[in-house]
Amino acid sequence: MWLANFFVSGSMTMVVPFISLYIQSMGNFSESYVQTWSGLTFAVTFVSAFIFAPIWGRIGDRFGRKKLMVMSALGIGISVFLMGFATTVWQLFILRFLMGIVTGFIPMSQAFIATQTPKEVAGKVLGTLQTGTITGSLMGPLLGGALADAFGYSSTFKWVAITIFISGFLVFFGVKELQIKFSKEEDTKSYTSKEVLHYIFHKPILLIVLLMSALVQIAHFSVQPILSLFVAEIHGPANLAFFAGIAFSATGVGNLLMTRRWGALGDNHGYTKVLIVMLFASGLIYLPGIFITAIWQLVLLRFLLGLFLGGIIPIRVAYIRKEAPLSTQGEVLGYDTSLRFFGNIVGPMLGGTIAAAWGFSSVFLTTGLLLILCGFIMLVAWYRYEHEPNRSHSHTFFSR
Repeated sequence: MWLANFFVSGSMTMVVPFISLYIQSMGNFSESYVQTWSGLTFAVTFVSAFIFAPIWGRIGDRFGRKKLMVMSALGIGISVFLMGFATTVWQLFILRFLMGIVTGFIPMSQAFIATQTPKEVAGKVLGTLQTGTITGSLMGPLLGGALADAFGYSSTFKWVAITIFISGFLVFFGVKELQIKFSKEEDTKSYTSKEVLHYIFHKPILLIVLLMSALVQIAHFSVQPILSLFVAEIHGPANLAFFAGIAFSATGVGNLLMTRRWGALGDNHGYTKVLIVMLFASGLIYLPGIFITAIWQLVLLRFLLGLFLGGIIPIRVAYIRKEAPLSTQGEVLGYDTSLRFFGNIVGPMLGGTIAAAWGFSSVFLTTGLLLILCGFIMLVAWYRYEHEPNRSHSHTFFSR
């Protein structure tokens, strides 16, 4: 599964750097037209994924996740392969929309590994799986750019499709889905979607953990659209693509170093507590961004951010693994994925709007404050629903 996630993540990020250039090559368009349709074409995948993620999660709960992962790899591979034959912008737009419908491979793999893993080590195992996704996303843009320069945009889409098909073959032939033995009645019960939502809304910390998915992605992605422009402002036009790439990759390197360790800490000390630490630390690291004047400062900040931000996804998934009944975990993780995609849509728009109105530095300030607010919300929820009930139970026990 690590290798499959590596290939899918790498393949999906290979095409991101040159989508706008691919659109530009389809006709004699104005700069504003290319920018507008690049944004729409990029975002439409998240829109359709936002809608369909919970549906695929529910289907996975009922019929097994291995089959769905193979179908997802096949669907993504076909969509990307056909993109290599697109001759108009609307064709590319529709194919990106269709790809979003089946874009559930990585979240489905997280649900698969979570349910096949004992609760006690879920954080560490999911953190290890996450390193495959991170490694792929680090190498993907670099390899995609090299392939596009060597073979052209159309051929690169076809090569990318082959690597996605390889992921499907790896899962089909290399992964065995074990039959889960349910130990509790609630794990065996078949829930309707209405009952799943009712369950979530009556578990305050679980609900807040899911909402954090959207808020953290909004915070993280708000900086993405302006990062290259910010690099140009503080460093100048010399080797702009190279230094912007380093700034993007620095966060991934930090993620890679700490993701597995954060998962293990969550297993040992509690996922909610570790999540609170990561949110506060990420927010505090973002705030000095308003004083950045040199490229090395930006790279350092992005690296430090990666050390804390990378563990948030596996920690959230491990918490859901612990709290949600096994028979509903795919659907609950589907809602988590859906909210993450919502954050991916809103974040870039919010960051671009703030940067246009108040400058680049203001994006770092608002992002830092948003993450600190997330940490504060989690802290209040933990104190009210985990810490105080435990204290009252302990007091009752000893008073007897």
